[in-house]
Amino acid sequence: MYPDIQPYLTSTLKVSDLHTLYYEISGNKDGAPVIFLHGWCHSIVKRAIYMTSYYFIILLDQRGSGKSLPSASLEENTTWDLVKDIEKLRTHLDIEKWHVFGGSWGSTLSLAYAQAS
Repeated sequence: MYPDIQPYLTSTLKVSDLHTLYYEISGNKDGAPVIFLHGWCHSIVKRAIYMTSYYFIILLDQRGSGKSLPSASLEENTTWDLVKDIEKLRTHLDIEKWHVFGGSWGSTLSLAYAQAS
């Protein structure tokens, strides 16, 4: 139904001695930045459903998920570790403010991040 939209940047960010997060960036480089947080036991979803002409889209594989390492690790993987990871990524990307969007577990994580910020 929608064309597959490829990221123009894929990278990783080391957030602890143990964990390295994988993330992708796509969409409008001049658009409003938004991080999409996936549900539990998932990873980055298709970008086609997002408004790529308007948003600067950041997709993150949370600790233990997708292409983040180590895979399926529960060590050092609390909600508050994930909240800190989101903030580390925002700082790493030099983004002053961004929209936060989550589906399923990602919505809970989004609320925890917003409350901590």
